[in-house]
Amino acid sequence: MKKPVIGFVGMTHLGLISCVAAAEKGFELIGFDPDELLIARINAGDLPVSEPQLVELIKKNTNQLTFTSDLQHLQRCDVVYVAPDVSTDDLGQSDLSQINELLELAFNAARIDAVIVVLSQVPPGFTRSKLRDDRILYYQVETLIFGQAVHRALYPERYIIGCAEPSQPIPESFCLILEAHGCPILPMRFESAELAKISINMCLVASVSTANTLAELCEKIGADWSEIVPALRLDRRIGQYSYLVPGLGISGGNLERDLATVCRFGDQYGTDVGVVRAWIKNSQYRKDWVMRTLYQAVLSQMQNPVIAVLGLAYKQDTHSIKNSPSIALLENLMPFAVRLFDPVVKASAAPNPHAFAAKSELDAIDGADVVVVMTPWSQFKNLDLAQMAGKMRQRILIDPYAIFDGKKAAQVGFAYHTLGVSQ
Repeated sequence: MKKPVIGFVGMTHLGLISCVAAAEKGFELIGFDPDELLIARINAGDLPVSEPQLVELIKKNTNQLTFTSDLQHLQRCDVVYVAPDVSTDDLGQSDLSQINELLELAFNAARIDAVIVVLSQVPPGFTRSKLRDDRILYYQVETLIFGQAVHRALYPERYIIGCAEPSQPIPESFCLILEAHGCPILPMRFESAELAKISINMCLVASVSTANTLAELCEKIGADWSEIVPALRLDRRIGQYSYLVPGLGISGGNLERDLATVCRFGDQYGTDVGVVRAWIKNSQYRKDWVMRTLYQAVLSQMQNPVIAVLGLAYKQDTHSIKNSPSIALLENLMPFAVRLFDPVVKASAAPNPHAFAAKSELDAIDGADVVVVMTPWSQFKNLDLAQMAGKMRQRILIDPYAIFDGKKAAQVGFAYHTLGVSQ
């Protein structure tokens, strides 16, 4: 069989990244979205998302990529992925209206022999509820991680495929796409696949919560979490790839959605989800670490401090500010003089209309009493600590992600604060 033509419906983060990655594997791609303005932006090179490698791969594979708002193009597709981003509210509840609309659109527009694949994250039970006698429907667990989306799409660890009948062979056109990535393929019933994504994120949250809890204890008893981590990675029950980096709580929206989904199902079916609610509470507590540290080191010690905040995105290499610790911090700094810089997110996204929008990291630092690193962008690591110190009024550095060497910072006069180390 010749290589199938692949369509992706929904050109937001998930759909666009997945579409471009499939083109890199040598397939012909149709990227469809009903939003004509969005398609015009993409065709003009004005991408709605920021991810490493994305611009370069679009240019490299331009002959294999068609971005369109014309439904007729979907008639050419052997496999059609429905892949809009599923947004969440402040409680982690998913808004399924767009995935419902685009899935119905794909059902109506694609050829009758085309395989339809739901790629967006949906709650258990969703895909089976969409089965139709006249359509071939599958669910595929997406591997999207903000800031690493292209790499994850190109080199997945495995494919988890939800099926109406897992014992039946996967259609050849769909199989050719999955096999092109050379990773294990795990067919299972729809509900298992939908819950598998949540299960993966639950294990991640458990690791994050453990690291955060013990890192805080390190700060109080004189231990250093960075010294403990190598011992954990050498334990085969935990492993070298375990997520053991302390942080500022869960953010980005996806993990919060999964926790909310498990709590909702637990309440509905009477299962115990107390540990999940404890993780949620721990995450909310961790978000205030910077504010607590800032109060102890600065706000309680001096009047009218100038605060430089580096980073607005919730993590590096992404434009997203969903549940960003930086945004939460800035909401609490309204009365203070704040200078902001992020290499991707505009300062206007901050909930402080009086904050100064700096042109660079050093511009933000100029005249500040304290520098707070809220997003560990790699370019921040290249800053010269001595040069930073020379531009500041007071020398206080709050660096939760430890992008700087604490000993070197102390050598040039900084009072240095980071997660997991006693001050």
